[in-house]
Amino acid sequence: MGEAKRKREMSLKEVAQAIGVETMRGRIQVKCDPSSSATPFGQMAFFIEFLKLTGLYERWIEDCPLRYAGPNGSPTADILGTWFLSILSGHRRYAHITTLRADGVLPELLGMNRIVSKDTVRRALKAIEDESGRAWCGKHLDASGWPLLAAPWIMDIDVTVKPLFGHQECADTGYNPTKPGRPSHTYHSFLMAGLRLVLDVNVEAGNQSQANTTLPGLID
Repeated sequence: MGEAKRKREMSLKEVAQAIGVETMRGRIQVKCDPSSSATPFGQMAFFIEFLKLTGLYERWIEDCPLRYAGPNGSPTADILGTWFLSILSGHRRYAHITTLRADGVLPELLGMNRIVSKDTVRRALKAIEDESGRAWCGKHLDASGWPLLAAPWIMDIDVTVKPLFGHQECADTGYNPTKPGRPSHTYHSFLMAGLRLVLDVNVEAGNQSQANTTLPGLID
């Protein structure tokens, strides 16, 4: 009887320490285990709850201009969900998506059926027209920042040099501290100072490494 009582008390203690979180597949209980190894995705469930309660993720999925007419196409939610998790994991290449395929937890929390392959994501993004794709992403990016612009704020412009290998559009030679002489792109990021909220990013040629090339009034 004593052993059964201790087990019951331990179970009740674990339930009391668990935190209820809303996800795309319903409510779950999240509990920290001090004896286990740390994971970089430990806070993902709470971020998914934020996306669920605000509706940001679902609206992003619904507005996506990608539509497959055939019966064999992967669901849009699976494609964008895979892309979304890959970005949050810090992946820089499509090939890195393969590392997500063993994850049996996060796809379900996002309401996905499965992680799709890197080739499926690449073909899907390529199928989205440039204009509709920019309008789609721009709309949802603006929705997160425009309400804040009513207050006084300062814009920071940060320029990042991205060395390129192979033949890519607008690749040019310019200031490149890590790979001198290597063609590159420059990412001009526009941020709200203090909050570090990214308002937009322009991809420019490698010889456009000065922030004044994308100052307001000078942007094409």
